[in-house]
Amino acid sequence: MTTPTEPELLSLLRAVIDPELGGNVVDLGMATVTGITPEGIVNVGFKLTIRGCPLRQQLKNDIESRVGSHPGVTKVVIDWGEMSQEERTAVMGRARWNARAEDDATQVSVDTRVFAISSGKGGVGKSSVTVNLAAAMAHRGATVGVLDADIWGFSIPRMLGLTDRLQAQRFEGHEKPMIVPNERRIGSGVLKVVSTGMMLDDEDTALMWRGLMLTKAVEQFLNDVNWGKLDYLLIDMPPGTGDVQMGLARMLPRTELVIVTTPALAAQKVAARAADMARRSFLRVAGVIENMSAFECAHGDQYPLFGQGGGLALASDIGVPLLGQIPLEPAVSRGGDVGEPAVLTSDSPAARVFLQIADTLIAETIPANSLSECSARQAEPETTQVSLRRS
Repeated sequence: MTTPTEPELLSLLRAVIDPELGGNVVDLGMATVTGITPEGIVNVGFKLTIRGCPLRQQLKNDIESRVGSHPGVTKVVIDWGEMSQEERTAVMGRARWNARAEDDATQVSVDTRVFAISSGKGGVGKSSVTVNLAAAMAHRGATVGVLDADIWGFSIPRMLGLTDRLQAQRFEGHEKPMIVPNERRIGSGVLKVVSTGMMLDDEDTALMWRGLMLTKAVEQFLNDVNWGKLDYLLIDMPPGTGDVQMGLARMLPRTELVIVTTPALAAQKVAARAADMARRSFLRVAGVIENMSAFECAHGDQYPLFGQGGGLALASDIGVPLLGQIPLEPAVSRGGDVGEPAVLTSDSPAARVFLQIADTLIAETIPANSLSECSARQAEPETTQVSLRRS
């Protein structure tokens, strides 16, 4: 039997795919060949992203199978290790780069920054945050897409004063007609908006669609809308962590989440699930927005009607910035009712916070999350030896 060479073994190891990170373990920097003896004993060094990773057994089986398929290998020794924080950050960066290169083709250009405005539960003002941030970015001169992914609970058309039905037309380079977003100019910027609410004659019509149809609707908005050149795409997400969230993570893996919560502890705990979904889907969390913070009366006194500290506690727990605390103001709700976002019609404290958050998102690139946690806790890493009998 011919003693295996390192290039041959690395080629075999490249067939081992990490099922969560979606790349081969060699190019991700997880696996190396650390020793080969003349007798065919091969040492493979493997660094898990976190101690007790639940995928360890599956990876172990794949390594044994692939490396052991070489006719010159008589034994595989896997030396388990754990990545440092710096190594985890690097492997996550490589995984995201691979995901960007392999994501499904959409009409959203690769240089568009995508923010999903998310929450763990309904009623936290997520749609109000979406329209005011979009309007603030357009006010700064940007071209901003707004995708209303809250298919059942659409509210974006009314809140932006855009109620015309969506139309389709043919464009050069496209075989089929493309949906044309409804537009609204704001200063030197522009909003391009799509919503299921723009496909109905009456906004009181209920859409009784199952989960698969919800995902397909979002997919159509990404694939069949002629978005053109966008600086930013803001996606108003449905509450929770269901089909739409998982579909978006697959279709646009470069999406960054902005998590909206209220100051109440209960809302903060529910919002943490959105952050956990992002971690499991390897999406960036750009930060947390605390909506409906203290109400300030005309005399300057503040009243924390919905509690205190939820936004800061959530941001601290998940290790991301608190982007801003939006005070409770009737002008924000009133602006949504009449289609004039408060950020465009007043110089109130809430409007100023919206502008400040928009400026932060425009100016800063938030560091990526790391795989610093793992839901499973197994035995300590150890050396696993597998003998391969040859006839």
